[in-house]
Amino acid sequence: MAMSQTLKAIADPVRRQILELLREKSYAAGDIASKFDLSQATVSYHLKLLKKADLIRERKEKNYIYYELNATVFEEVLTWIYSLGIGGNNDD
Repeated sequence: MAMSQTLKAIADPVRRQILELLREKSYAAGDIASKFDLSQATVSYHLKLLKKADLIRERKEKNYIYYELNATVFEEVLTWIYSLGIGGNNDD
């Protein structure tokens, strides 16, 4: 996993909103775009960056591409954060 790509991807509020949307279920690109006041091209750009960071996966079904979360990347990020001692027990 490229941690820098992951952190860059989740730094953007629109991409975080897309991830929250995909937490519920998978969506086609057009359905995702309809939830935002953005052009289809802008939403496609955000999806491309999320996919590049491996935060989402795509599944082709007939003439549609559906996007869904890739939870394993989030687990890796959390493991890394916990390894830093953040949120863990401090023996002060």
